[in-house]
Amino acid sequence: MKKFLAEIDVMPKKEILDPQGKAVTGSMKNLGLSEIQNIRIGKHITLEIEADSTETASEKVDQACKNLLANLIMESYSFKLEEVA
Repeated sequence: MKKFLAEIDVMPKKEILDPQGKAVTGSMKNLGLSEIQNIRIGKHITLEIEADSTETASEKVDQACKNLLANLIMESYSFKLEEVA
């Protein structure tokens, strides 16, 4: 068995309103940073997984994202996977 580290980003879909991102975008103006716009706020998740291969680990992470970590109606996800010693 090999050990892998997955770094997962879950973000609201582009067509979904992001009230938290909108609030932070509005606050940027108060800080004199009005050139910063269209902030989207999501989640960053890390996890370790043991698997026989990179392909198997990737399939398991994908399954975890689809079934638990992301709400596919409102969110999209992407992840990076790297083998760790």
